[in-house]
Parts: sequence; C-alpha cells; structure tokens
Amino acid sequence: MRASFFWLLPLLLILASVAQGQPTRPKPGIRRKPKPRPTPKFPQPSEPAEPTDLPPPLPPGPPSVFPDCPRECYCPPDFPSALYCDSRNLRKVPVIPPRIHYLYLQNNFITELPLESFQNATGLRWVNLDNNRIRKVDQRVLGKLPSLAFLYMEKNQLEEVPSALPQNLEQLRLSQNLISRIPPGVFSKLENLLLLDLQHNRLSDGVFKADTFQGLKNLMQLNLAHNILRKMPPKVPQAIHQLYLDSNKIETIPNGYFKDFPNLAFIRMNYNKLSDRGLPKNSFNISNLLVLHLSHNKISNVPAISNKLEHLYLNNNSIEKINGTQICPNNLVAFHDFSSDLENVPHLRYLRLDGNFLKPPIPLDLMMCFRLLQSVVI
Repeated sequence: MRASFFWLLPLLLILASVAQGQPTRPKPGIRRKPKPRPTPKFPQPSEPAEPTDLPPPLPPGPPSVFPDCPRECYCPPDFPSALYCDSRNLRKVPVIPPRIHYLYLQNNFITELPLESFQNATGLRWVNLDNNRIRKVDQRVLGKLPSLAFLYMEKNQLEEVPSALPQNLEQLRLSQNLISRIPPGVFSKLENLLLLDLQHNRLSDGVFKADTFQGLKNLMQLNLAHNILRKMPPKVPQAIHQLYLDSNKIETIPNGYFKDFPNLAFIRMNYNKLSDRGLPKNSFNISNLLVLHLSHNKISNVPAISNKLEHLYLNNNSIEKINGTQICPNNLVAFHDFSSDLENVPHLRYLRLDGNFLKPPIPLDLMMCFRLLQSVVI
C-alpha cells in the first residue's frame, strides 16, 4: 500500500499545480467587468480648406506681359483692357487692375464682391458675373464703378435687386436668381438703362409699386417672364419697345393698358391665364405692334389687331372658329384692287393657330383679308 501511495503522489502534485494556474471562478450572481481595451490612436485628418463638393481652383497660368495681371486670370496681350477670370473655379474675386474695362468672372464659385477687389477698378464698363453663388452685393462696390454700362449677374442667388446701381448702366441682367424684392427708388437715376432682365425670379404683384420703374425714361426692353405675377405691372416706362411676360399667372389686361406705348412693337404673353373675359376688345389693336405672342392661354376668339401686325401666335388656346370678316382690320369690300393701296393692306405674314379646335380648310375670307400671309399653321 505504501508503494501505491508513492506512485500517486507525483500525479496529485501535477493536478494541484494545474488547479493553481486556472483563475478562480466567480461566485454565482457576481459578474466581473471586463477590462477596457486600449483604443489605438490614429492621426486624425484635418478639415479640408475648401468645400469638398467644389472642384479645386485651376493652377496659376504662366506669367503675363502685364505685371499687375492676377496669376489666376488671363490678360490677353492684344486686348490690354480685358481680364478673363471665367471658368476657373474661383472662390474669390482677385484684385482688379486699374487699366481693366472688361471683366469676365462668369462660371465660378464666387459668393461675394469684396470692396478691396474693386478699389482701383473705377474704369470698368463691362462686368460679367453670371453663374456664381452671389447672394448680396455691397452697395459700396457698385458706388466705385461710375463708368459701368453692362452688368450681368444671371444664375446667382440674389434675393433683391442690388442698390446704388451706377447711373451709366445700359444693360442690367438679373435673370435666374431668387429675387423677390425691389428696393424703393433703385431705378430712379438710371436714365440710360435700355435693357432690364428680371425673368426667372420670384417677383409677385406686391413688389411693383406705381413708382417702381420711375426714372427709366429710355428703357427699351423689359423682361418679367417666369415670375408669379397675376396682374399687369403698373406704370411700365412709355419708351418700351419689347415687353416679355411669359409664364406668369396673368388673367386680365386693364382696358387701354397699351395705349400709352407709342413704340411698343413686341409683346410676349405665352403661358398665362388670359381668356376672352379678361381681354378688352381692342387690347392689342395698337398701331406700332409687329409681333404678338399669346400661345398657351384660354382665348376663344381671335383678338382685334392692327394693319401693322406681322406675326401672330395663338396656338394652344380654345379657339373653335375664325371669321375672317370680323377679325380683318379693314373692310373686305375695299379690297377690289389692293395692289394700288399696299399701305393699307394688313401686313400679317405669319399666323399660328395649331393646338386649338380648328379644322382645315382655311376660311376664304381670312385669305382675302390677309393677302400678304406667307404661312398659316392650323
């Protein structure tokens, strides 16, 4: 028996050493919290200097023959008064040299016009800032540009017409912005302005007051298309030649609205809500009108026109029939020999009537009246 004890002794010692190396089991109901693992430290990337959704600015070009030419722009040697900074992914306006008259900054990512950039550019006549991200213009900047005649700021994020506009402006293009306000008196000193483009904005009837256009004595073209107008704008300058009001919600035209426009030759009012009820009888029977667009409305009868009208667009309305005798500006009986009196023959050359409820053939009295017609679309 003693011999068997000595044989078991080494085995017991081995089992005891193994038991000492194992961790003691926790008592039932008690859980030990695991030790937190150390978090590995990795270098954190720094914030990008430019927004990540914009492409990087183009690298500077070669040195110019003009020492004052900004490296991010191009100064053509044969056109020393021009500075081309367009389509270069710029975020800021560079400092404009004093010799520059024509400045091209379109197709960039510019958000503001710093005063220091235009500090010495008092001779600027043409500035193109189309397709940028400008929200507001500091009036001190425009005050530094007394010679500016052409200002293009289409496709930006302007919410109102810029103030302190230079008095020598001839063209102001502000289409495709977010403009819903026109500051009082902003046009009052722009006697030289010929073109005002405010299409594709958010202009409503309440924006236009009786004195909104006061001062625009020589305005020839006014574009208010693609806004949210329900009424005709009041007190449009009498010198106007072309009036664009497409894609609004205009339902009526006040009686005699166009009678005070002796030079009005072109009217576009497509895509409105005009009907016979909202059109007084002689709304468009004005002496100098040459082109009249009334497509995509709710008109049921051809409106009265003058002898001078050459192009008439009435497609996509609700016209069911045409009486050539009724719409003829002159008495058909007087046309026995129209070749002897061409001045009084109606000048209509193009008539579009498709998209209505008309069917061929073309009425004979229509052709007898408008003998100069070259194209009729039904």
